[in-house]
Amino acid sequence: MKTVMTLDAGGTNFVFSAMTDAKEVLEKPVRMATPKSLDDMLTMIVGGFNEVKNQLTTGPDAISFSFPGPAEYELGIIGDLQNLPAFRGGGVALGPMLKNIFKIPVFINNDGDLFAYGEAIGGLLPEINRKLEIAGSPKRYKNLLGITFGTGLGGGIVSNGCIFPGDNSAQGEINRMSDRFNPLFSAEESTTIKAIVRMYADLANISGDDKPQPADIYKIAIGEKDGNTAAAIKTFKLFAIGAANAIANAASLVDGLVVIGGGISNAAPLFLNDIVKQLNTDFDLPGGGKLTRMEVKAFNLDDDDDMKEFIKGGTRTITVPMSKDTITYDPLKRIGVGVTRLGTERATSLGAYYYAVNNL
Repeated sequence: MKTVMTLDAGGTNFVFSAMTDAKEVLEKPVRMATPKSLDDMLTMIVGGFNEVKNQLTTGPDAISFSFPGPAEYELGIIGDLQNLPAFRGGGVALGPMLKNIFKIPVFINNDGDLFAYGEAIGGLLPEINRKLEIAGSPKRYKNLLGITFGTGLGGGIVSNGCIFPGDNSAQGEINRMSDRFNPLFSAEESTTIKAIVRMYADLANISGDDKPQPADIYKIAIGEKDGNTAAAIKTFKLFAIGAANAIANAASLVDGLVVIGGGISNAAPLFLNDIVKQLNTDFDLPGGGKLTRMEVKAFNLDDDDDMKEFIKGGTRTITVPMSKDTITYDPLKRIGVGVTRLGTERATSLGAYYYAVNNL
């Protein structure tokens, strides 16, 4: 069994922990406020891992954690960060620094990639393949697109059990796709926390700083909190249109299951059906007629009826020409979209753990 020290790096807090045999081993994670200066930040990171190490009964085998980009993750070098100003200016060799201090391997990766990796190992991907196996279907899925909707729009790709490696540590950056409503904007302008707050405020004619956050807007939409219900419902419908556009573009390249995480995923009952409907819409053709938005059909894996149809598929047996042999296959081209099975933080931590273990 390997013990790996982990870190959840955020703009407000850094949370340090450790896992052994894919399970959390600290009674309580070490939480530290995010400093403003680079020197304080680096000192705090070293101190956080030292506190974790002191609580372990055996020495750690590695350090593995997610960190915002841009970065050269394979080299452990952090670039010019937008959300952590201390790292602005570019070129901080965080991984090599920690390796020198703790004398163990250090792995740093993008949170979207590690989220997708965790769900591929212990979340949505194995769940769906188990259901297909039990149903006697020949279909199996090997590819997973992970997308997180939160402060930003994040993405990660896992293929055949491995995180898809980009040549510039910039793979899966779905946030750089264009916005559905204004192609001059990035996709984040309709798919993040700030986007939902802005859309609701515009629809409800709210000005100033007293604007509800997505969790409150969700409660307004379902009638658990006072507010403009129609505006709240429409906000999540607009979000679904923007999100589906980004998902369709990415899924058309990945051709695999899609798992959604991040804080906004808690409001999935309000938007997941609409996302799937958008994925199954058509393009118009210049001379008339239609072309399906994607080559595959999308299913909502959180809807019982959709799940049943997805698992059933279209399995058939055909005869091999010029022989008596037969072959069974499933001609229904399909992908499924579902919410994280592990929770975003748990999936990301699990991804970080197994990424280290598989590379040790």
